[in-house]
Amino acid sequence: MINMFMGEYHHSIDEKGRLIIPSKIREELGEEFIITRGLDNCLFIYKKEDWKDLITKYKELPNTKDARNFMRFFLSGAATCNFDKQGRVNIASTLTNYANLEKDCVIIGVNDRLEIWSQENWNKFISENEENLSDIADNLFSINL
Repeated sequence: MINMFMGEYHHSIDEKGRLIIPSKIREELGEEFIITRGLDNCLFIYKKEDWKDLITKYKELPNTKDARNFMRFFLSGAATCNFDKQGRVNIASTLTNYANLEKDCVIIGVNDRLEIWSQENWNKFISENEENLSDIADNLFSINL
């Protein structure tokens, strides 16, 4: 069976940076997981074993300026996290600031990771991309979806 994250969930982050993660996702993530800066002003969450696989791939990158800069960006924000008794994760202020997480958040499953978006950034992403999704799919896939 292939494990993957999918779906869209709406929750609020509190003033202390705590965000409830749905119980179905908590079970899949496990006790410890990694949160880091993602692309497009969202946060990425990885299962610990997927994170280790990702880092192994990154170690194979050439020592170019782009690779070094990406690694600095990606790894400097990374933190090992776990859930409190209420199923919340405490997100560091550097990460909440990066992703503009203030109140309403959207958690989406994207195959091997979760992404946490501010509601505002998610709405902007959807409105900017929904008209082009058919063209994007045509460019990426040779099969019909």
